[in-house]
Amino acid sequence: MNEIIVAFPKKEIAINIRNILVRGGIDVYGVCTTGAQVLHMADTLDEGIIICGYRMQDMMYTDIREYLPKEFEILLVTSPDKWSDGSVQGVIGLSMPIKVHDLINTVEMMLQNMRRRRKKRHEAAKQRSPEEKALIAKAKSLLMERNNMTEEEAHRYLQKSSMDSGTNMLETAQMVLTIMDE
Repeated sequence: MNEIIVAFPKKEIAINIRNILVRGGIDVYGVCTTGAQVLHMADTLDEGIIICGYRMQDMMYTDIREYLPKEFEILLVTSPDKWSDGSVQGVIGLSMPIKVHDLINTVEMMLQNMRRRRKKRHEAAKQRSPEEKALIAKAKSLLMERNNMTEEEAHRYLQKSSMDSGTNMLETAQMVLTIMDE
């Protein structure tokens, strides 16, 4: 996935950093010279990393951070005296002059953290509420009672039916209850 945007006021610098990342095996979504371009590009992504300098042509990195959704992080490449001791949420600093190795490793670390957060969000979305669990259990018990199934067979039946019909297990349990209650 290429969810990285490189943004510097001088296009040559942004292109050089993009080329370093690409040579390091990291895809780059785009290159920008203004904060407005960054925000426009970020609107097309769900999450990502913005690699930028301290000041763009139209705004500071803190302004960009403020307007970005929380799923984005900023890798700030600047001199240590302009780096604000890490107090800005979602901003990681890399001191100038940067070493290629440090840049690649930092971006890979940020990408790995982003993947980990994405996986956590996905797993959290999978968790069922107690009401949903109760509905599925009720459908299983109805299948067990009427069709002489074991609990495991009823569960497998719901799983297979949901896969075959292209619905989730909760919807399948609701269908089973609706059909068998008639």
